[in-house]
Amino acid sequence: MKKILANDGISQNGIDALEKAGFKVITTTVAQEQLANYINEHKIAGLIVRSATQVKKDIIDNCPTLELIGRGGVGMDNIDVDYAKEKGLHVINTPSASSASVAELVFAHLYNGVRYLYDANRIMPLEGDSKFKQLKKAYAKGVELRGKTIGIIGFGKIGKATAQIALGVGMKVIYHDTQVDEATVTVPFFDGQTVSFNLKNTPKDTLLKESDFITVHVPAQANYTIADSDFDKMKDGVGIINAARGGALDEVALVDALEENKVAFAGLDVFESEPNPEIRILMHPKISLTPHIGAATNEAQNRIGEELAAQIVSLLK
Repeated sequence: MKKILANDGISQNGIDALEKAGFKVITTTVAQEQLANYINEHKIAGLIVRSATQVKKDIIDNCPTLELIGRGGVGMDNIDVDYAKEKGLHVINTPSASSASVAELVFAHLYNGVRYLYDANRIMPLEGDSKFKQLKKAYAKGVELRGKTIGIIGFGKIGKATAQIALGVGMKVIYHDTQVDEATVTVPFFDGQTVSFNLKNTPKDTLLKESDFITVHVPAQANYTIADSDFDKMKDGVGIINAARGGALDEVALVDALEENKVAFAGLDVFESEPNPEIRILMHPKISLTPHIGAATNEAQNRIGEELAAQIVSLLK
């Protein structure tokens, strides 16, 4: 019986599917420095991780029983993917399972931003009873998303899922991607009807100039996708969301742009210095904050578990 270690957890339906196929699933969380020993001691064939566990050269070299590394989610920057494949290991992930959840979080931050909820939720408990009328006035200049332009940088599965919601809301969607020249985005409705939209790649500078809101959906990069010089090209009063990777945008430049009212608000789910975000970011009155929970919905975790189990069964049985 082959053993699978889900070191950062896996949904119950994933466990059930693997056990039904004859695998033993272990959900103990093993500390990083103990991981290689544990894998060898228990003859682990498959290691499943999320973003917490690192699977680098040391694990790959020192764990001869390991046949497969699985990432519950999209980004694989915590795994030495190429090296593992060179050594003959299967490396899998679940690129589509969490797309809808991340896209919905983008819109949670967007609605949060255009109606000042990120600030109102901080101030109302302190001053709601004594300064109700002043607060009502302070938050009275919200805007609607309908009819505005959203610029999506990175048009993979999550970028497209974000576009689906934006189109459903009634926004104009433009995107920039280094690989995708044109794309069809189909918006499904509850009764089986669908509407499809054909979109073409927009140059990055044009997107920066024309977007009312910008959201970033790129994998981990060596350089900033939105760098200091990019903020000058944007509309005054733009809103910016990063639910992709910390380091996709220059946080120092972002804070400067917020201070100068170039950027009206930001929504951040990921941070350059994660898991210790900068205090200037955490305390900033114009930033809506979440602790890297883009994929953390019950539905996404169930889909991730099912997708991982199906791939493991087909590769290791």
